[in-house]
Amino acid sequence: MKIAIVCYPTFGGSGVVATELGIALAERGHEVHFITYKQPVRLELLSNNIHFHEVNVPDYPLFKYQPYELALSSKLVDTVKMFGVELLHVHYAIPHAYAGYMAKKMLQEEDIYIPMITTLHGTDITLVGKHPFYKPAVTFSINKSDVVTSVSENLKNSTLEIFDVEKEIAVIPNFIDKKKYSPDYTDCQRSLMANEDEKIVTHISNFRKVKRIPDVIQVFKKIQDKIPAKLMMVGEGPEKEGAERLCEKLGIKDRVVFLGNSNEIDRILCFSDLFLLPSESESFGLAALEAMINKVPVVSSNAGGIPEVNKHGITGYLSDIGNVSEMAENAIEILKDDDALERFKTEAYNWAIQFDILNILPMYEEVYEKAYKSRYKNSY
Repeated sequence: MKIAIVCYPTFGGSGVVATELGIALAERGHEVHFITYKQPVRLELLSNNIHFHEVNVPDYPLFKYQPYELALSSKLVDTVKMFGVELLHVHYAIPHAYAGYMAKKMLQEEDIYIPMITTLHGTDITLVGKHPFYKPAVTFSINKSDVVTSVSENLKNSTLEIFDVEKEIAVIPNFIDKKKYSPDYTDCQRSLMANEDEKIVTHISNFRKVKRIPDVIQVFKKIQDKIPAKLMMVGEGPEKEGAERLCEKLGIKDRVVFLGNSNEIDRILCFSDLFLLPSESESFGLAALEAMINKVPVVSSNAGGIPEVNKHGITGYLSDIGNVSEMAENAIEILKDDDALERFKTEAYNWAIQFDILNILPMYEEVYEKAYKSRYKNSY
């Protein structure tokens, strides 16, 4: 099948999932066309089955904000016609599903009928989507999609609560590619980050307010008061500067390393002992899953779709949002005993492999087939 994938080409979860999905589809023999404004960060190699088409938005002085949706719709139409694309898979309801629907309507003028699958990832629903300015467009885009999927049961329920959705929503969870993660790195070089007697705690995010970055710092402060430890902060975003100031205020500046964005998450996680994710909201918690496949237990909030990933008392612990003290106590409970830590590491890995892409990919192929077979029925 010839599939066009539209996504944000960033370090965020939706972009990672869309890119990894496209790569896996290409390995299964599908022809995949990524369409976005720059090459996705994890799309390192193009091949006979993987193509990238850049969306260029001309700079025109009449527009205060350049009309990306218009440029994307036009690019979708051109790509479908030029390469015979048979199906659109858009990640995020806005602007991608909105642009995808406009492309469908333009193509129908030339008797080209192409189904569209929309995958909801979270922010498009729980933050941006429910804003009064965007809610009508999001509702329209979801209902005009041929097939709708969400990355967690929690996100599905939130969508049905917030929007007047007429479409059935299939839950297809996020995934990891087990074969890309080695349990042992000969070049892990843990000694570069911490002393032998120190535990390594890690947080990875886009450093937005919803990630509750101050909670990460506060939890770590309580951990290192009891156990020698270092904190690895991976990512960039608006909360980073404040986090650096808080570390200095708490007197732990020398215990915290800010690594910025990285394409080598697995190498960072290979020497980690614990992952912190105290988010206020997570549609799924892909960062937690990536930690777990690297045998890193998780201490997190009990928010959104996280409980579908992090199993309380098994792969780590869950706490109420903002309960810094309990999160720290749970972290210390895991880290204080090497046998307990090893048990949590093993359970984290064993649960994570249930989300291997080989288990999830057939679910997407099934909805693709369903959408393709119904393309004429849903064309008007």
